[in-house]
Amino acid sequence: MRRKTSLVLLAFAVFFAALSPLLRWYAFPRLAKVPANEYQDMVLEANNATLLDYGTMKARTVPNVTIVQTLKGNVEASKKIEKTAGRDVVVWDGLSYVRGPDGTMVSKIPERYIFDAHTQEPVHATGEMVDGDPVRRQGIEFKWPFLTKKRDYEYFDAQARITAPIHYRGTQNFRGLTVYYFEQTIPWTKVTFPKAMPVKGITPESVARTGTTRWYTTVRRFWVEPVTGAPVYGEETHKEELRGSTLLGSRDRVTAFAGHVKMREDYIRHTVNLVKSRRQLVLLMASYLPWGFLVLGALLLSLSLWLEARSRRPAGPAPAQSTEPEPVSA
Repeated sequence: MRRKTSLVLLAFAVFFAALSPLLRWYAFPRLAKVPANEYQDMVLEANNATLLDYGTMKARTVPNVTIVQTLKGNVEASKKIEKTAGRDVVVWDGLSYVRGPDGTMVSKIPERYIFDAHTQEPVHATGEMVDGDPVRRQGIEFKWPFLTKKRDYEYFDAQARITAPIHYRGTQNFRGLTVYYFEQTIPWTKVTFPKAMPVKGITPESVARTGTTRWYTTVRRFWVEPVTGAPVYGEETHKEELRGSTLLGSRDRVTAFAGHVKMREDYIRHTVNLVKSRRQLVLLMASYLPWGFLVLGALLLSLSLWLEARSRRPAGPAPAQSTEPEPVSA
């Protein structure tokens, strides 16, 4: 009986030991993915920012500038692209809407970001764009891969339409989470004017005809939770200038926008809480279950060997039977 039980335990030990790497290295990369119907919004603010008054063409200090960023999963578009891509695809329709202190629109830039649901690598398909202009992204944008590494990544800058390294700068603690800090610097780069201009009747083409050019630089910072690959906080030191043309008078350049852009406090709290809950789900598949199955397999193997050893132990000598003396007959 002991030997049969040990064989059953041995079978279960082999099963769980084999399931551990299978779950971690085969199932996890295929099951962990960004949902196609994801919706995110975020509000960032730049207090005491510099903003161009297009009426006077002079820069002035304003109390705050607000940037509202939304990302909405386009399920219909993702299914259509998956038919030809042959893999799980996520399509995010994004909008970056900038408004001044009086609520008026400063700029709004839509974009479509298409990427692999598992690896976050860009997928090139019809519709990939920034502000209506077709682009071909290289590198990540908005989100890092699951199980982010301590290394530099290539990150796509939508303003400049270029890809540049975003550097790993160390590990920090952010509101109870261990996060990786990344930083990217985009040097002064000539960029296009947004399609939607802040002054009615003015178009990018009419401004370009005056010889005016738009330049941009930023230092971008992200604090990324490495298990989920989700940024829990981000900020930018952002600056834009208009250069050249008769619009500026005797000046060769004027600041169009400059400010230290930071996430608003309520969105920081919401993001941290959301990432904490999703982190546990990823850890369950990437760490808890694989290690748990491995430990369980080792325990079952130990128990199986112990029972096998007990079943093979030789039986001890039989106890001597006591015999009473037979009566002696005369």
